[in-house]
Amino acid sequence: MTTDTSERGLERLICTALTGAPCDPGVPANMVQQRPATYAAGWICGAAEEYDREYCVDLAQLAAFLRETQPEVCEALDLGQDGPTRRKFLARLQGEVSKRGTIDVLRHGLKHGPHHIDLFYGTPSPGNAKAAERYAQNRFSVTRQLRYSRDETQRALDLGLFINGLPVATFELKNSLTKQTVEDAVQQYQRDRDPREKLFEFGRCVVHFAVDDHEVRFCTHLKGKGSWFLPFNLGWNDGAGNPPNPNGLKTDYLWKRILTRAGLTDILENYAQVVETRDEKTGRKKALQIWPRFHQLDVVRRLLADAQANGAGRRYLIQHSAGSGKSNSIAWLAHQLIGLTKGEATVFDSIIVVTDRRILDQQIRDTIKQFAQVGATVGHAEHSGDLRKFIAEGKKIIISTVQKFPFILDEIGAEHRGRRFAIVIDEAHSSQGGRTSAAVSMALSAAGTEDDDETLEDRINRLMEARKLLSNASYFAFTATPKNKTLEIFGEPDPQTDGTVKHRPFHSYTMKQAIQEGFILDVLEYYTPVDSYYKLVKKVEGDPEFDTKRAKKKLRRYVESHDHAIRLKAEIMVDHFHEQVLALNKIGGEARAMVVTSGIERAIQYFHAIRAYLAERKSRYQAIVAFSGEHEYGGAKVTEASLNGFPASQIADKIQQDPYRFLICADKFQTGYDEPLLHTMYVDKQLSGIKAAQTLSRLNRAHPKKHDVFVLDFMNDADEIQQAFADYYRTTILAEETDPNKLHDLKAALDGYQVNAAAQVDEFAALYLGGADRDRLDPILDACVADYRERLDEDGQVDFKGKAKAFLRTYGFLSSILPYTNADWEKLSIFLTFLVPKLPAPVEEDLSKGILEAIDMDSYRVEKQAAARIQLPDADAEIEPVPTTGGGRKPEPELDRLSNILKAFNDQFGNIPWSDADRVHRLITEDIPNRVAADKAYQNARQNSDKQNARIEHDKALARVMTAVLKDDTELFKQFMDNDSFRRWLTDTVFGLTYPQGSGGVAGRP
Repeated sequence: MTTDTSERGLERLICTALTGAPCDPGVPANMVQQRPATYAAGWICGAAEEYDREYCVDLAQLAAFLRETQPEVCEALDLGQDGPTRRKFLARLQGEVSKRGTIDVLRHGLKHGPHHIDLFYGTPSPGNAKAAERYAQNRFSVTRQLRYSRDETQRALDLGLFINGLPVATFELKNSLTKQTVEDAVQQYQRDRDPREKLFEFGRCVVHFAVDDHEVRFCTHLKGKGSWFLPFNLGWNDGAGNPPNPNGLKTDYLWKRILTRAGLTDILENYAQVVETRDEKTGRKKALQIWPRFHQLDVVRRLLADAQANGAGRRYLIQHSAGSGKSNSIAWLAHQLIGLTKGEATVFDSIIVVTDRRILDQQIRDTIKQFAQVGATVGHAEHSGDLRKFIAEGKKIIISTVQKFPFILDEIGAEHRGRRFAIVIDEAHSSQGGRTSAAVSMALSAAGTEDDDETLEDRINRLMEARKLLSNASYFAFTATPKNKTLEIFGEPDPQTDGTVKHRPFHSYTMKQAIQEGFILDVLEYYTPVDSYYKLVKKVEGDPEFDTKRAKKKLRRYVESHDHAIRLKAEIMVDHFHEQVLALNKIGGEARAMVVTSGIERAIQYFHAIRAYLAERKSRYQAIVAFSGEHEYGGAKVTEASLNGFPASQIADKIQQDPYRFLICADKFQTGYDEPLLHTMYVDKQLSGIKAAQTLSRLNRAHPKKHDVFVLDFMNDADEIQQAFADYYRTTILAEETDPNKLHDLKAALDGYQVNAAAQVDEFAALYLGGADRDRLDPILDACVADYRERLDEDGQVDFKGKAKAFLRTYGFLSSILPYTNADWEKLSIFLTFLVPKLPAPVEEDLSKGILEAIDMDSYRVEKQAAARIQLPDADAEIEPVPTTGGGRKPEPELDRLSNILKAFNDQFGNIPWSDADRVHRLITEDIPNRVAADKAYQNARQNSDKQNARIEHDKALARVMTAVLKDDTELFKQFMDNDSFRRWLTDTVFGLTYPQGSGGVAGRP
């Protein structure tokens, strides 16, 4: 019998691991009358026909659970037969799940008439035999080919997981051996699973898994094409993915380790939750269902196991990147440390969370409230005396700021030697800014003087050095960017053979992995120092093919005169944001910008300059300024509130709302601030080391509509910034300055392979932007793929595909910076975005899937209509810089503007048998443009009218000049009159050479 490599085979594999049987549909396995399986993970097989699509329950499993655990209730509900009594109960159950969510219904049960019905028995406490017996009666079942739909199509899910008949998870499985991957499973959920189906409503299933033999992804809220699937992988080589598994599939940890009865119960009791947030402005509530990411689950479980085994007095360093969800990890850890026991005794009497993020206080309180079995209370130690009071009152979790930390240590050390504490230290971030209070400076003075640019992490380290670490406390330090001192104090010692001792984090989730998994964006990908930006702009400014924008003139004035005028830089920022961020519909039109300034005075100057220029532009957007304390400006005392017109506490909320789009900061919001809508950062402050990494990382938070970010830096250079990130991300990738001419080279190289014709590109772009169906697009792509396969050898294929990817990357980068349009590049980028995934790849490269995978057509079309032109997100899975090389050879040498024109001329009209080609070249590039530029009517139109009218006068002038050329060159005149393509090209070229980029003046030959 051959190996079953189909999806069906994967279903059988998973079911066998969970239940001991393949659970084949229609084949009786361990029927519902039997006790739950003791095999492996302890699940039982469910039957698809027992699933009630109307009420979303497995009736047989629910009835069996209630019959065994609450027989009187089961009898009263008449679950054995379909009648009004049973329907009334099922309608009540379904309604409560819709209202409260499955997690809450499982935790707290259900009231129905005179009955309280338990629907799940939680983890028993050690030694409680009755609770252990009840927990064993829970029925964890898995059903294959679950037909969930109430319509006639009878759609089926690969797997459904149930607890006591209530659905908790769904699976779509794919197998790479049949040329399908986890991406196809995600697509299936997004396109084929209607979120209006009862089973898929928010809160009913706790999680939806897309799984293949390499990767796992999950989603907690299906929203059609808007469903956001996140990785749930172990990580491999400090990056994304999963390591090779010598004992099975790479992804079998999901069903062998995570989804055991105990494992899933733990997640439902201690991690999964529905969090409600309320918009202060609208009063609307928004619910979010949370399922832990793998590294969060892993770190909390490992920390708990170690603390339980070793008791108090240990130190742990957790190096988790920005965007890793540290707030939730800390909240889950804190609330579970409360109940941690070793033998009969609790391990810790109190948990103290040290943070400078006010929002974390609320998050931890909200998290703990979600878990019924934890009766702990939370106190916020605002004053030094609060700690004593809270400990006396028995508050289990006490939250304090880093400023109060010295007093906390004094209190613990002096008065509570007999008690045991867990001290959880949130990353030394201070989103509130400002220097620490005098009291802290005094407390730290014994350990040395304070540096001017010292971070809160430095202060904690110095404090720890000044005071012996307490033996009755365990320290759990979370940071994304550990310094050497942090590693030495909190890291795990790792003795080397040469006698030295290294220190390592207890657990890490790297910036590299976070970027590759899409949890954060790579802020260095489009990092651009202003001199590089200027060079890019300047390259195009001298190229008459393109229009000039006001921003270029301002930029030139700024760079060439070294004029540090705030107003000038403010204009550059505002123009760039309007033309390159808002106009391109970044983050679905919701993008925000941060301006990082060198001090309060500078921030206030920028605030006034940006506000004034926004008004001049008649922009509907406004700026907010953020700084600490009171400052004298223009002879008066000003504060954030007096300038912004609302309290400082509202800044983080206001920037999320229109009309506010610019957040101007002086040492505030530069660390610890988490805002996914931040897209662009303008830096006018010297940054280095950890400060640079933390500041630029404000842009990295992910958002479903966020495909890139952009940094325009007026003060630092690329090398300094790259160095700053190097310690925290092994493979920092930095996009260096890119020459726009490389796009001409890449296009020429691609054209040389003749895989596609210009007409095919034009037709494809027209069809796609016109909303044509896929069956009209694929034939064009497939014809090109056939040419690619048949005509190119392996090297040629690799080179073509590499250059095509390089074109997409380079164009994606440059088009986000330079305000010009080139229709050929635009169309080619659309075409290649869909062609590249169809091209066969070398064996070592993952096979990309088809056209729909490359881009979401609907959302793309919306973005196209909203923007003046198209900005494509990078379609590559890898996070890469924007190299302009691709394939196996160096790019073509740079061509200057004149060569470019001649090359275009020769490419298009090189087959015309000119009697004197050199003379024709000279006429086209020098004589004709000079004569046209000297035409009085055209000069007048250039100086006194708009571009459209100037073009009309130019065309008339060119016609007059060409008539004059007739007597010198009948060849050229004949081509101009008879050859439409040549006439269009020459007219466009001469206009480009003669129409100045500024708003007036005459341009002759460059």
